[in-house]
Amino acid sequence: MGTTNVKQKMKEIRGVRKDVEARREQAFLGLPQRRAECDQTVFHIYKGVKAFSFCKRKNLLLTGGMDRIIRVWNPYLPGKPTGMLKSHTAPVIYIHVSAEDNKIFSMSTDNAIKIWDLETDSCLFTASSKASGIKGDFAACLYLPDSRSLCVATDTVALLHLRLRSPPEPCLVVSHQEPVVCCRYNPAFRQVVSCSEASVIKVWDFETGRLLSGFTGAHDNAGITCLTFDTSGRRLITGGRDGCLKIWSYNNGHCLHTLKHDEKQSEVCDCTYAEVNQNKCIIAVGWDRRINVYFDVPHDFHHFWKPQPHWQDDLNHGHKEDILCVAQCPPFLLATSSYDGEVIIWNVISGHIYCKLNTPTPSDDAEDGKESPPCLLPTVSFEITDRMLLPREAFILQVPAGPDRCVSCLTFLKSRAAKFESAAASLITNGPGGSVTFWKLFGGACSIANFTPSRDKAQVSSITVTAGDALAYVADQEGFVHVYDIKEYGLQGPELKSPKNVTFWRAHVSVVTSLELIEEKFLLSSSLDRTVRLWSMDGKYIGTFGQHSPWDIFTPASWSHPRVPYEILTDPQGTPAHPVLGGDVAVLHTKEEEQDKVVEEKAKVAKGDPVEFFTLSSMADVAAFKAMWDSTPSLFFLQPLRLPEGVGLLLDWNPPSRRTCGLGWPSIYQTLRCREVACASAIGEKPDLSIIGSDLFNVNFLMKEQEGGEAAQKEH
Repeated sequence: MGTTNVKQKMKEIRGVRKDVEARREQAFLGLPQRRAECDQTVFHIYKGVKAFSFCKRKNLLLTGGMDRIIRVWNPYLPGKPTGMLKSHTAPVIYIHVSAEDNKIFSMSTDNAIKIWDLETDSCLFTASSKASGIKGDFAACLYLPDSRSLCVATDTVALLHLRLRSPPEPCLVVSHQEPVVCCRYNPAFRQVVSCSEASVIKVWDFETGRLLSGFTGAHDNAGITCLTFDTSGRRLITGGRDGCLKIWSYNNGHCLHTLKHDEKQSEVCDCTYAEVNQNKCIIAVGWDRRINVYFDVPHDFHHFWKPQPHWQDDLNHGHKEDILCVAQCPPFLLATSSYDGEVIIWNVISGHIYCKLNTPTPSDDAEDGKESPPCLLPTVSFEITDRMLLPREAFILQVPAGPDRCVSCLTFLKSRAAKFESAAASLITNGPGGSVTFWKLFGGACSIANFTPSRDKAQVSSITVTAGDALAYVADQEGFVHVYDIKEYGLQGPELKSPKNVTFWRAHVSVVTSLELIEEKFLLSSSLDRTVRLWSMDGKYIGTFGQHSPWDIFTPASWSHPRVPYEILTDPQGTPAHPVLGGDVAVLHTKEEEQDKVVEEKAKVAKGDPVEFFTLSSMADVAAFKAMWDSTPSLFFLQPLRLPEGVGLLLDWNPPSRRTCGLGWPSIYQTLRCREVACASAIGEKPDLSIIGSDLFNVNFLMKEQEGGEAAQKEH
């Protein structure tokens, strides 16, 4: 501000005027001029300065000298440096600031060169004289910004290029060390709970994605299969492969109760918490093929720890196979589905069956209208003798390679079911061949829509809908999430077309095990690829729980969008499909169409598509078919197979002793093996006499050519 005293102000003006006149006289006489005190800044540095560098862009001054310290100064504040770089072991003789690279280059008398970070004042790299090959006494040094190199002159001239190390491969962010089975959102605490196959439970902060707590060995050595919350959100309920249900305190992770029945313990596949006539209960289903109801009455320990007596309809007319899923629709509807594709709608108040639904097979929806031959399911008992010789026209028994008719996903359309709309679809289930089925429950239960979301017919693994039943989110085993507009779909009866696909994206590289909508704004997903991820409703990637940098759910700028998870970006299935591969562009047929058809039929068998007809006219065809059979021993179709005269096939059936179950559905446990039976005496053939008198070289060449053709035919 300057002084406010007028006399002092006039004194300063006279002093400046005399100083200016004195400098003019010195300039006129040719004497050296002295800079005015107001025009200079003096830096007092211990042991002096041997090198300095000024960066105009960053407005920084760097000095170095005999004390081996590089000081960073603000040019207008000479009293104290803003930074001190200490790493040199000899006096500093050269400094350069590269504002483009945000780097500082320095050199000392021992020919050691250091590179510093301009923002953090940390040493990034040190090049010793031996490593760089610089020998002799220092003469000069210069940084060349165009080539990003340092030129040093000693006894020789050395040019040191700056090579930036390639960025490291991004590490894969995982939420668990094992595949994630399921995850749920707790609205009371705004937290996400996830569990893995190793019986590990983790609690995450929904707003930032940070890990809050976790504990291992929830079900000892048995894996967790499902989890849910009570109505207050203060207790966590988990089900496991040990056949038990456990109730946990959400605050401290303490196990409050263990629920189990007296019978042989079978795996619990799914559970839900319901309120029936103001009575709270836990409903669990699993491999025991029964509906187990535990009343939530904490003061009545005897009835609380043990399930209620089974419903009479459940004992007499219930599921005949393992129950995989359960869903409720207030006030009294309950739906269960089993491995054989049967869906039963229950009245949870009376315990009676309201209706039964049979899942349609892919052959039921064939476009050509032809009736496909029946399929022999693993749930149907059959016997095959140890030795069985089939006639000339035989049949191949179909055994599904994976889940065929099983229904593992159930979702009620609650806004429709609550109104008892007779013509509208009120239930969505998954089905065989990657299909999704809409069911009408009132006024005659039946299927009114069936479509396949995935292009590759991947099995649907999870389904969820918005609160108003306007959008349906469908996830499959390949990690894709499809969004459909179902607001007006299935309201007036059967639908011949699939609903409008709003969007779809790849969320995971493996099976999506659970989907859940949060506050009608976000989508929570988990997968066997060990990750739990958060998305916006339209598929924007927010982040993976457990990642290094947290997100702020209220600040979209902190989300990971538009970046894509690294494993999805590098996965081959994550790339867009070519029009030819997608079937949008007609493919021209070549002259080798007949040969390619054989290869296509083989591909159909490997893929699981029905083959129209097999005709084996020679032993070469039988050998080729046997090789095809051996390569895919679990994919056989009930189709006519014509065999040559005197040739038969032997079928052996070897069922394992115990059925194994994956995530929600059992894997294949029945296989058929094909073996060739020694044929009768071969029919004599007339020798070829046309080669008599021919050149033996040409004959050998023709014979080899014929053998090559037969080998190619065997390969096809």
